[in-house]
Amino acid sequence: MPKRKLQNKKIRIVAAVSALMTSGAVVVALPPSANAAAEKTPEEIMRMCQRAKVLNDKEQSLEDFGGGGIAGPNFEASSCEFVTTKMEPFNGPKQKVSIDYANCEPNSTEPTQVQLQASAEVAQGQGKYTVTQQGFAAGIFGALNASWVDHEATLDLTVKAVGTNLTDKAKVPVGKVLYMTFVPKMQRMTGVWRVKIDAHPGGGTAYTKPRPEQIFEVPEVIEGPVVRDGAAGAPGEAAGIRDTETVDC
Repeated sequence: MPKRKLQNKKIRIVAAVSALMTSGAVVVALPPSANAAAEKTPEEIMRMCQRAKVLNDKEQSLEDFGGGGIAGPNFEASSCEFVTTKMEPFNGPKQKVSIDYANCEPNSTEPTQVQLQASAEVAQGQGKYTVTQQGFAAGIFGALNASWVDHEATLDLTVKAVGTNLTDKAKVPVGKVLYMTFVPKMQRMTGVWRVKIDAHPGGGTAYTKPRPEQIFEVPEVIEGPVVRDGAAGAPGEAAGIRDTETVDC
C-alpha cells in the first residue's frame, strides 16, 4: 500500500523589500542653496552609512575600515541611523515539519496513538542593503538589534537561524496519514536608513568651500522570526503555531 516519503522540511524566510526600493536612485534632501544635481544610488548611500563616524549611536573607528590617517580610508558621513516607522506581526508560511504517521493497515479498526516529534528552523530576516554589509565595524544588519528587540522578538539579527523542537501526542484515524505542521510567528520592521553629513563652514589650513548639511535616505523592510526566550540562558526558540493535518492513505 502507498506510503508517503518521510521528510523534515526547514522553514526559510527571506527578505521582503519595500516597493519604494524599485527606483534606481534616491535623491538627497538638500537646502535650496545646495547643488540640486547631487544624487546618490541606494548602494552609494549604504556605503556612506557603513563608513559613518557614528552608526546607530555607536561611534566607529577608521581602523574598522582597514586603516586610518592620511593614507587610509576616511569617514564618508557624520552619522547613520535606522529610523523605524512601523513594526507589525504576521504569520509565516505553514510548513510540514514531521514524518508521516500512517494508519493504513487493511485490518485496522481503531485510531492509532502516536508520539509526534518534529523540528523547525526559521532563517533570520535580511534587508536588501543590510545583507551586503556584514563584516564591518558594528555591522549594518547587526546595528538593527536594538530596534528589533524593543519589540516582540528577541532574535539577535547577526544569528543565521533559530529553531525549535516540537513534540505532541495524537491519534491517527483509520485510513489516514497524519503529520505535524508549524506556522512561524514573524514580524516586519519598516523604516529608513538616514545618513547625514554635517555642514562645514569652509576655510581651514587647506581651504575648503563651505558645505551645507546633507541628508540621504534609503527605505528598507526587514522580516524575521519572533523568538521566545530560552530557559536558564539557553538559546531562544522560534515562536509559532503547531498543528496536525491528515490525508487519505
